[in-house]
Amino acid sequence: MDSGQIILDAMSRFAHVGTAIVVLGGSIFMRFVLMPAANQLPTEAHDQLRAAVLAKWKRFVHGGIAVFLLSGFYNYMRLMPGHRGDKLWHMLIGIKMLLALVVFFLASALVGKSKAFEGLRQQRAKWLGIVIFLSLVIVGISSFLKIRKFDLVIMPRAAIDVVK
Repeated sequence: MDSGQIILDAMSRFAHVGTAIVVLGGSIFMRFVLMPAANQLPTEAHDQLRAAVLAKWKRFVHGGIAVFLLSGFYNYMRLMPGHRGDKLWHMLIGIKMLLALVVFFLASALVGKSKAFEGLRQQRAKWLGIVIFLSLVIVGISSFLKIRKFDLVIMPRAAIDVVK
């Protein structure tokens, strides 16, 4: 593998993991620090703070989703060929992707203004807790997949071409 490919792979992984740190860390801070502190404010001040924070946080959520999709797709395409026949890897990656789509939906609904999702926003603490839990499950799956050994004997490229 040439050095340009290594740099691109490292940048993609850094973008993916770095975004996870920022977005998950920010969500944990919001749910367990900011929200309880803001609940002690008078209603008008609380509403003003919520509006100001969400206006800024929305950019992180939407930008984070974009980075996750781009870097995640790239990382998946780079790793997939090395896991031919690895049913556990494919199953867990599939679960991770589905959970990520749920997290993206909920996170977007929580920072959005659509009337259709006002019910979620009225129970923001509950749904943000669910986003955090699902995100931690995703991190757990990713961690397991990163360290596990894949012992399947990989066929030589010529043999794969013959099988096709």
